[in-house]
Amino acid sequence: MSLHRSSRKYHKWLMLFIGLQLVVWSVSGTYMVLMDIDYIHGDSLVAKQKKNIAPGQVSYSFKQLLAEHPQASKIELGIMLDKVVYRFNLAKKKVTLSASNGQLISPISKDIAIEIAKHNYADKSIAISSVKLITENTIRELSSRHLPVWRVEFDDFASPSFYISTNSAQLVTKRHDYWRIFDWMFAFHVMDYIDESPDNKLLLIVSILAFIASIFGLILTYYRLAPAQNKRRKGKSGRVKLSKSKPKKTSKAKLEATSE
Repeated sequence: MSLHRSSRKYHKWLMLFIGLQLVVWSVSGTYMVLMDIDYIHGDSLVAKQKKNIAPGQVSYSFKQLLAEHPQASKIELGIMLDKVVYRFNLAKKKVTLSASNGQLISPISKDIAIEIAKHNYADKSIAISSVKLITENTIRELSSRHLPVWRVEFDDFASPSFYISTNSAQLVTKRHDYWRIFDWMFAFHVMDYIDESPDNKLLLIVSILAFIASIFGLILTYYRLAPAQNKRRKGKSGRVKLSKSKPKKTSKAKLEATSE
C-alpha cells in the first residue's frame, strides 16, 4: 500500500475517533481565553474592606487566649464585620473568638452569615434570594476543605453565590454562572470530568493520537499539492519558442530580370 493511501486511511479513522474532541478543545479553549480571569474568580463581586487593626481594639490578650486554649495553633488576628477576632485551629477545627472579650463566635448563625455576605458584597442594594447550610460536599463548585459553610445566593446578574465558613466566619469562595461554565469548559478541555486534573492518561492518549493524525494530514496535503506543482513544471518545460521569420524582400530589378 502506498504512503498516500495509507495516510488517507489512517487519517480518516483517527479523525473519526478524535474529531469531536478537537472541536471540544477549540470551543472550550476559546471560551477560557476570551473570558477575563479576574471576573471568573469573582473579584469584582467583593467590596474592598478595611484591614488595619489598632492596638486598642484588642482587649483580650494573646496570653489569655493561650491560657484558656493551650492547644491552639496557627493563631491569627482578623476582622469580622469591622470587629477584631482571633482565628485559630483547635483539634483540627477552625475556631473564632472575639478579640475584645474572648467570647466564642463560631459556629456562626444564619443571621451573622447573611450580615457577612452583605458586608462583603460590592453592590449593597442587591437582595439575597436564598441561604442554605451545607455540611456535606454535595455540589461541584465547593471544595470539601471549606465545610461546613453557609451558601448565600444573591438576586443579581449571573446568580452569584457567597460561601461563608461557619467556623472562621470568613468568605471562603464566591461563584457565579460564568464561573460554572468555565469550570465545565476546563473539565472538558483536560478530559477529566471529576478531579479536573490535566495530568491524566486519557488526555495524554488523545493528544498523541491527534498529533499522529496531524502528521498524516500533512502528508495528504503534500500529495494534494505535489501534482499541481508537477503540472506547472511540465507545462514550463514543454513550451517551445517559435521565432517568426520575416520573408526576404526581393528587389524590383531582380524580378524584372527573371521575367525576361
